[in-house]
Amino acid sequence: MQLSLRLSAVAEMVTKGNRLVDVGCDHGYLPVYLILNKKIPKAIAADVGKGPLSRAREHISQYGLGAYIETRLCDGLQGIRPEEGDTLVLAGMGGPLMEKIMTEGRETLSGFRELILQPQSDVPHVRRFLLNNGFAIVQETIVKEDGKFYPVMKAVPEEAVSDRDGEPAVWTEEELLFGRFLLREKHPVLKDFLERELRIRSEILGHLAAGKEIGKEARMRKNEVEEEKRQILAALKKYESEETDRMA
Repeated sequence: MQLSLRLSAVAEMVTKGNRLVDVGCDHGYLPVYLILNKKIPKAIAADVGKGPLSRAREHISQYGLGAYIETRLCDGLQGIRPEEGDTLVLAGMGGPLMEKIMTEGRETLSGFRELILQPQSDVPHVRRFLLNNGFAIVQETIVKEDGKFYPVMKAVPEEAVSDRDGEPAVWTEEELLFGRFLLREKHPVLKDFLERELRIRSEILGHLAAGKEIGKEARMRKNEVEEEKRQILAALKKYESEETDRMA
């Protein structure tokens, strides 16, 4: 079977041999793929909705993997015990919901060796949440599929990172916004994302400038967008040396 680009990026980050817990599993594509490719020994596919879980069961049964993948109807981590998994996947949901799941399931969360997250919104806030709650982000990627951008990150408990090789513990605001490793690698998909965001901010500023009257709220919005544009331009500047080298 073949996964979408989004789920393929998630699958690549799963450590081989780990037991998987996929919360918000939808059709169960990820655990089925990982079992078929002998990357994991077993998995729990969990979802709060009966419909998605039913579709996951059908998919698991289709491949004869019922002995390897357990389906579980539960809200977030509420029905998962701390010792049941090594890798937790939260993918295809908004950042605030991810944070709610991790906060309410804090006891279970502490039992995982790694978290692989693919937030659909509030990505900087998710990064900040992880770093403020005892986790270190150790890997990032971003893919573009059907015109949408999907960032993916792997985090591990802070105590599991014994040697940072001089890695600063505190992330800069720019790194929180766009991803430390994505910026460092000058990821090409991140560049596409930044260019799109720059166009959006420029259009907003154009609309604000065209307004006949600028009240307090409009001025505040203008200042916010200008600051966002400045941050995007600063991130794009990191790609300039790469462009110069290519043209030399």
